[in-house]
Amino acid sequence: MSQTLMKKAFGAMAAAMLAFGMMFGAAGCSAQTDNAGSAENAESGDVQQVTVTVDADNNLVVDKTEVEAGNVTFTVSTESAAVTEIELLFNQRIIGEKENLAPGLEAVSFTKRLDGGDYLIYAPGAENEYVDFKVTGEAAAAPEGTVQEILTAGVADYAEYAQEQLNLLVEGAQTLQSAIDAGNIDEAKAAWASARAFYEHAESMVDGFIVPGANAEDGNNLENLDYLIDMRESSLDDSLPADKQWHGFHAIERDLWERGEITDQTKQYAADLVKNAKILAEEVAPDYLTGLDAIELANGAAGLLEEVSTGKITGEEDMYSHLDLLDFRANLEGAQQAYAVLRPGLEQVDADLVEKIDNEFKVVSDLLDGYRDADAVGGYVAYTEELKKSDSPKLTEALTPLHEDIASLAEKVATA
Repeated sequence: MSQTLMKKAFGAMAAAMLAFGMMFGAAGCSAQTDNAGSAENAESGDVQQVTVTVDADNNLVVDKTEVEAGNVTFTVSTESAAVTEIELLFNQRIIGEKENLAPGLEAVSFTKRLDGGDYLIYAPGAENEYVDFKVTGEAAAAPEGTVQEILTAGVADYAEYAQEQLNLLVEGAQTLQSAIDAGNIDEAKAAWASARAFYEHAESMVDGFIVPGANAEDGNNLENLDYLIDMRESSLDDSLPADKQWHGFHAIERDLWERGEITDQTKQYAADLVKNAKILAEEVAPDYLTGLDAIELANGAAGLLEEVSTGKITGEEDMYSHLDLLDFRANLEGAQQAYAVLRPGLEQVDADLVEKIDNEFKVVSDLLDGYRDADAVGGYVAYTEELKKSDSPKLTEALTPLHEDIASLAEKVATA
């Protein structure tokens, strides 16, 4: 991945990481409280119940689409292999979600205290991916405080999201390691795609971090966590011994897709990926995220879209699996969550720009939805040379205005 943009924003922070080494419980908008799994609420009798399913014909079905403001439990399940997650959205933000859904698994639930407003229930990959969901009653109070105070509160919400993504990266890497150790290539491919999305959600926020205790001045890529987790073939460090150059996701990708085999070296790659994901999630990210500010977060959102425009669009990133569209989607979602937590403050700075960015995210998201393939690993068609040649211009055309507008947010945040 590109290192320059985010190192400029985070260089000082990376130095401070030497001594100790980011799915967001999906906290709601400022007036919304996360009551997921609250037994007290469930027993009080005032929790409204909503059942959300994806049926065998791949239709998103919601048993009620209007409730009163207050506590709501969403019980979700799927009978379709095309849908593995269901989300509750409000103003671009994920308010609640359940992932890793599959046919035959028991229904799972999450509980939220919801203010009045218009929400969306989203099931990526369903025939009807969105269902309008209305909450009647009192709407959330407008955020209080200065713009900078509102932005700071949003950054704290993002920190929860980012930390959970990296925790899920660790779990996903462990699942991938188990499939590889068992010698199951098909399961390993599916696990690779699942784990990778969690890293791509938070990718630009962790660029430039090094293994705790290492010397940043050495410039040793074997101490750079992004190199160890996500370095692609075109950016291998030729100064390293041949047996030390390959690491992380793309080394495993090469073995699974191009070579079609799992070797002892593949197993070592998987073990190392788990180790380095744990270092990132457990030793490095928590303290960094505590000090994250709104300017860095705005730059991080722009960095994720930069990843798409410089890597995913070219097909260079996933050159063996051709799962670039999955990466594209994950980067887009990560950028959207970073933007969403800043959105309440940005509305007070430039409401017209906020409306424009909302629409631009929808344009890019709708375009990507056209490439979904429920039968494909990762849920998207392969980004082949033929597809890249025919479709990269329209993908770029949709992405460019969004990228440009997101890139303008850091200055607006700094001068608010």
